[in-house]
Amino acid sequence: MPTFLLIRHGENDYLKQGRLPGRLPGIHLNEKGRQQAQALAEALAKAPIQTIYSSPLERAMETAAPLAEKLNLPVIPCPGLLETDVGEWQGQTVKSLRRLKVWRILQQTPSLFRFPGGESISECQARLVAEIETLRQMHAADDLLACVLHADPILQIVSYYIGLPTDNFQRLTVNAASLTILQIHADHSRLLALNYTPSFSLALPSKPGTGK
Repeated sequence: MPTFLLIRHGENDYLKQGRLPGRLPGIHLNEKGRQQAQALAEALAKAPIQTIYSSPLERAMETAAPLAEKLNLPVIPCPGLLETDVGEWQGQTVKSLRRLKVWRILQQTPSLFRFPGGESISECQARLVAEIETLRQMHAADDLLACVLHADPILQIVSYYIGLPTDNFQRLTVNAASLTILQIHADHSRLLALNYTPSFSLALPSKPGTGK
């Protein structure tokens, strides 16, 4: 049962402005985001992380970089961890999108929603879970893995593994540069922490069977 540290990337100007960045290239962490990434690296400096995976988008890779430097590990880009493809909504503000009639579908029954010119929520979740399953099967049961990615993808992964209906995944929240800790077994999973920030002392799970 590998343990996954699902890390949301740090703040960037699109996030600060309430815009959907989607998969637009060239979106970098701002000053606060860089500070958040460094704080995460400090908080996890002694964690026995074997591997660091990341969405290939700049804001995720830049969040992973200080942790990788601290642990002397490479960052492995994983296209399967990419942000949702929001299609024509890329770069638009949430304020403007809320005026659209289809916004209600996204909020109330996201399992039925497809972003215009992009992915459906169900397709996105299936892609993410397939990637996590691939990583799970690549690693030993007591491995600790860091995955740096995006807000909704983290929530969709968590909702799948804890049995929360897809239509309810937005009831969960993960803030910028937060940690969510998920242990995944072949037949069941455990959510150990949700939306954890470096201001708390991080109690990592014990190895199976050790009780320590």
